[in-house]
Amino acid sequence: MKISELFLSQERTFSFEFFPPKDEISAVDFGINVGQLMRLSPSFVTVTYGAGGSTQERTFNLVDYLQNKIGLTTMAHYTCVNASKPRIQDDLKFLQSRNIKNIMLLRGDPPKGEEKFVAPQNGFSYANELISYVDDNFDFCKAGACYVEKHPEAKSLEADLINLKRKVDAGADFLISQLFFDNNYYFSFMEKSKAKGINCRIIPGIIPITSYNQIERFTKMSGTKIPPELSIRLEEHKDNKAKTYQIGLDYTIKQCQELLAAGAPGIHFYTLNKSRAAIEIFESL
Repeated sequence: MKISELFLSQERTFSFEFFPPKDEISAVDFGINVGQLMRLSPSFVTVTYGAGGSTQERTFNLVDYLQNKIGLTTMAHYTCVNASKPRIQDDLKFLQSRNIKNIMLLRGDPPKGEEKFVAPQNGFSYANELISYVDDNFDFCKAGACYVEKHPEAKSLEADLINLKRKVDAGADFLISQLFFDNNYYFSFMEKSKAKGINCRIIPGIIPITSYNQIERFTKMSGTKIPPELSIRLEEHKDNKAKTYQIGLDYTIKQCQELLAAGAPGIHFYTLNKSRAAIEIFESL
């Protein structure tokens, strides 16, 4: 089923993001965690791959497994990285042959060791170009990404919103935000998006806070900000894993509750292939 069709019957969706296990031990952990998350009956799941398309084959295999063996509505990530038009044709025809109807279209991060993104020969430089090409040539439900605090490479939020409008006009059916911790950014972003004529569903992306080091790493990567009061509490207890876990869990539950109470159309959980925090948050909602 296309995710856009789910929206007709589900006012709110709850979804999980996974990435392919890197080795046999990780695969065992992944299987256990996915099994636990599946009892929550998510609306859909997504599968990402590494920078530079480093795990694309494993991503496609995992998407195939989750869609056709487990029976989940599944969305594959796909980026512009190393993707010429002939390769895009081959890759997306393969996904179609596996009954995949949903795809998340992104520019993607530069391959490891490279600082700037360089468009592949006969490929695309921006996500909106990839979305437009897929819209013209295939029948997928297409998702795009957005940053409620501004894309790290954008000169301003205004410029970022103009680029986001291009994605939607190119054919994106809905958007999922990158992680954030201050809901005020999401609420402000929604108002500004609507003022730009961006009227599709925008699902907030939330990462369960489970450790101080994890959040420090992710905020540096994405450019998102941690509210000062949360940062202080996490730092005070950073050497106490159980305490920081509970602080983070309580904060994330409250964050999700506030988003839903204000009308957010669901939550997309960045699970990091772990189940405990996502389950506790989900059940609390």
